[in-house]
Amino acid sequence: MITGGAGFIGANLVLHWLRHHPDDLVVNFDALTYAGNLANLEDVKNLPNYRFFHGDLRNAMEISKAFSEHNIEAVIHLAAESHVDRSIHSPADFIETNVTGTFNLLETAREFWGDELSKHRILHVSTDEVYGSLGSSGKFLESTPYAPNSPYSSSKAASDHLVRAWHHTYGMNVVTTNCSNNYGPYQFPEKLIPLLINNCAQNLPIPVYGDGENIRDWLFVLDHCKGIDLVYHNGRLGETYNIGGGNEKTNIYIANKICEILDKLVPKNRSYKQHICFVEDRAGHDRRYAIDASKIENELGWMAEENFESGIVKTVKWYLKKYI
Repeated sequence: MITGGAGFIGANLVLHWLRHHPDDLVVNFDALTYAGNLANLEDVKNLPNYRFFHGDLRNAMEISKAFSEHNIEAVIHLAAESHVDRSIHSPADFIETNVTGTFNLLETAREFWGDELSKHRILHVSTDEVYGSLGSSGKFLESTPYAPNSPYSSSKAASDHLVRAWHHTYGMNVVTTNCSNNYGPYQFPEKLIPLLINNCAQNLPIPVYGDGENIRDWLFVLDHCKGIDLVYHNGRLGETYNIGGGNEKTNIYIANKICEILDKLVPKNRSYKQHICFVEDRAGHDRRYAIDASKIENELGWMAEENFESGIVKTVKWYLKKYI
């Protein structure tokens, strides 16, 4: 079962799993909130090894029903509220979904699998934002102390701790991944990269927080899916693996780069850069994220295949074709 399988990373993972593991039955458990879109999975909806279950992690009975109906043997847990701005304005939603929802999932799995708990794996997908903010040097390690600075990242940190505790207390077979910022197909347009592409296409302002110098480590979503696959199958019991693209970019660089690509692909009488504007910085805005992915590289042989310069061109072309 893949929770959140109709969302951005989830849809990409469902497609990846069906392509690379055709003997597995994939159950997509999703509440279909604003960020979930079954159209992302239109091409696979009738495959014999794919099922969709409309359920909400906040409702333990719905999770139990999915486990019973489909005899769930393993879970990749992606479902989460994930937009920092929304978490600032509506933090309760993030506590209910990310914390209570994860608790409900763990307890349902513990009850359903019973004495065979250790034979069934849960992979919990988290974020590098749980580590807080970096200075001008250094990278996040799996051993970096947690220091979340937003309601979103604190709710994800809490869910990480629950997963760890259920392993140490009950012997649950878990692994956790913490990823850097994802980009690529199927992302909801509230996130930075699709927002910038969409605003450019509609001649709307391109908002950049503060001075635009906040840095993120960008990971192409298909590289992330390959990492999840490797950790699920080969990751050591109870361990955490950081997955990062090794592509540190400032927000203003991202905005300028997208404009330059669009200037070439769909030129207008003036550069799209004319739409860039700086807006008031977000509350508690972390300055820099960067992941040290050496653990997953050395232990499991994972490597990011897509560099940012090639991945962003593919991403812009996808959004132009799909939506614009």
